[in-house]
Amino acid sequence: MENGAVYNETTEPEAKPPRRRSCGCTLRHLPGWRLPAKAVQALFSFVAVICEEIVEDCSNCGGLYFFEFTSCSAFLLSLLILCVYCTDVFETLREDKVEKL
Repeated sequence: MENGAVYNETTEPEAKPPRRRSCGCTLRHLPGWRLPAKAVQALFSFVAVICEEIVEDCSNCGGLYFFEFTSCSAFLLSLLILCVYCTDVFETLREDKVEKL
């Protein structure tokens, strides 16, 4: 017993952390027509925001403010979707959590 032959290692070796890519961009989560559709959606909503900002004077601005809100929201949400699906965030959050969001 003095030589240590009785005792085995009781701890497991440390697991290596998962290797991250230097660039976290991937297009595999938006296959086929989905990526171009989201890109066009972001582009159109950005053009809508720009067109709304061009208007300098209006007589009844309620509709214009609503249009500003919806176009800006659509632009930001489409950018968020593109960022989540085209980066490593999708793997970090896992697919079930992304679908719930």
